[in-house]
Amino acid sequence: MPLDQQLLILAVVAYLLGSIPFGLIVGRLNGIDPRKGGSGNIGATNVGRLLGRKFFWIVFFLDLLKGLIPMAVAATLARHVDTAHKPYGLWMLVGSAAFLGHLFPVWLKFKGGKGVATAAGVLLGLWPYYTLPGLVPLVVFILIFLATKTVSIGSIFASATFPLAFIGIGLFAGWPVFGRQLPLLVLALAVPTLIIVRHRSNIARLLAGTEKPSQKPS
Repeated sequence: MPLDQQLLILAVVAYLLGSIPFGLIVGRLNGIDPRKGGSGNIGATNVGRLLGRKFFWIVFFLDLLKGLIPMAVAATLARHVDTAHKPYGLWMLVGSAAFLGHLFPVWLKFKGGKGVATAAGVLLGLWPYYTLPGLVPLVVFILIFLATKTVSIGSIFASATFPLAFIGIGLFAGWPVFGRQLPLLVLALAVPTLIIVRHRSNIARLLAGTEKPSQKPS
């Protein structure tokens, strides 16, 4: 089967994998529905708030794998293609499908999480073009979270820095950021934008001064 067809099929699988609501599953297995408590979100932060720190990491890791596994499989399929001819567009379609599956899961009437963990998995799965720039927002998130104790602020600022880091590191390293890697640039802009949009309720609370620092799970 041609590589293009394999990647298209993988994109469909990635969307279905991304749609698995691990936060809801973990919550229900432990007696709660995260949609009915805390912020009402099915993501790791709300599950951790309701059940404890251990469950935050369980859900975060599972959601991260939803982005990492499809991207790693795509990398494996394209491993024999030289850099100049790698199908970046289809590769990005796979990552986009996993991310959109988390945001708009078919199993939950397209009402999903905010996508931070799954986006992190997509970054890790595209070495080095996303992984290296991804270190910059990681540092930004850690610094802002330590200063504010608020996950939403860290997530918003970290997301905003990723496309800048991708462009900066890409130009420094001589990557064809505005050439063959244009699909990577488009996704590097689109994913942070969607993450920030998904945080619009948090942004409204931040502007109103009512956003509470993240509770410290036990």
